Amino acid sequence: MNWNDLKNGTAYWEQLRTALLEPKVDPALLEASLREARAKMPVPVLWLLGKTQSGKTSIIRALTGSPAAQIGNGFQPCTRNSRFYDFPAEMPVVRFLDTRGLGEVAYDPGDDMHYCEAQAHLLVAVMKVADVHQAAVFDVLHAIRRRHPEWPLLIVQTGLHELYPDGCGHIQPWPYAADPLPETIPLDLRRALQAQRDALKLLPGFAPVRWVAADLTLPEDGLAPPDYGLEGLWQAIESLTSLGLQHQLSGDREVQDLYARTAHQHIAGYALVAAGLGALPVVDLVAVSAVQAKLLHSLALLYGQHWDRSTITEFLGLAGAGIASGYLARLLSRAVTKFIPIWGQTAGALWGASSSGATTYALGKAAIYFFAQRKDGLNVDADTLRRIYAEELERGAAVLKDRLRGKST
Repeated sequence: MNWNDLKNGTAYWEQLRTALLEPKVDPALLEASLREARAKMPVPVLWLLGKTQSGKTSIIRALTGSPAAQIGNGFQPCTRNSRFYDFPAEMPVVRFLDTRGLGEVAYDPGDDMHYCEAQAHLLVAVMKVADVHQAAVFDVLHAIRRRHPEWPLLIVQTGLHELYPDGCGHIQPWPYAADPLPETIPLDLRRALQAQRDALKLLPGFAPVRWVAADLTLPEDGLAPPDYGLEGLWQAIESLTSLGLQHQLSGDREVQDLYARTAHQHIAGYALVAAGLGALPVVDLVAVSAVQAKLLHSLALLYGQHWDRSTITEFLGLAGAGIASGYLARLLSRAVTKFIPIWGQTAGALWGASSSGATTYALGKAAIYFFAQRKDGLNVDADTLRRIYAEELERGAAVLKDRLRGKST
């Protein structure tokens, strides 16, 4: 099916109905399509370098909102000295590559550089500020930037509270973006921070280097706020990349509910995979519908809802009557064309990618409303559900725009 067919709302809705009520997708063919899709929209890699206990897992936990225990169980071997953590696991938005044992064993970064070279990435060095023995980290950073001077580098200084004077808590507002560091920062801490920064002043490369000081702890540690410096960390990541990861992992600022945030992360991952399927030369609408069906099933599990034929039929009945045929086509045209950066030979692939991803995003957001209402024993209003779909379709296209811009150049 080509991308013009995808704009036909009736064909789309009939295919989704089939995928939900009469799933007959060949698992091997679906997996082959997913491999092609991931090649079109590769998962970006954040490469974490640092000594053991430097705070790398705390950074992953803070960025993803995932419990530390879940992260520890989610790492998979990757190269001789590294392991990776995909988040979310089913349809990842981001991959964290963790290099272990710096300073404990001789480490040659060549294997990991080769792994990262073909993927969008950000190099993140993590150094505990009270640890003056960072030569192993410095050496690796010099080696990487000599080979890849174009790679941006984020350096996160952690464990700030270890150098606080007795009785001192976090300084508010967070003062560590200033250069020079202000005198409001305790003297020993300020000297330690500056010493690490001075040690890397002559780092090779021309890509930007950003420094962030953060103290990412657990609530039970008694340091408030436990995510001290997280906003500065996100600002640095967003300034060094064009991936829009903060929105994909955190959602909108008003999304505070744990269910909604977890659901948003799943939706973003599935939407990116669907966009990859839409970017194939011939859009695999069967595979797109299968991915959307898997998303709806995972959201039902998250909200503790039975995703049986009766529930599926109810959801389709409430949503389908207002999201079919020309209505869907008009919504897609308005949402997608607003964010496609160029038109020409790539327009078809871009339209297919953005429309597949945007419809997946909107479908997931509409499903959150549906499942949340049912979970709380409330009625599902069809007009509200369709309004959410229409609003989130445009927002979904916006969420995907950075990834698609990177593919159009």
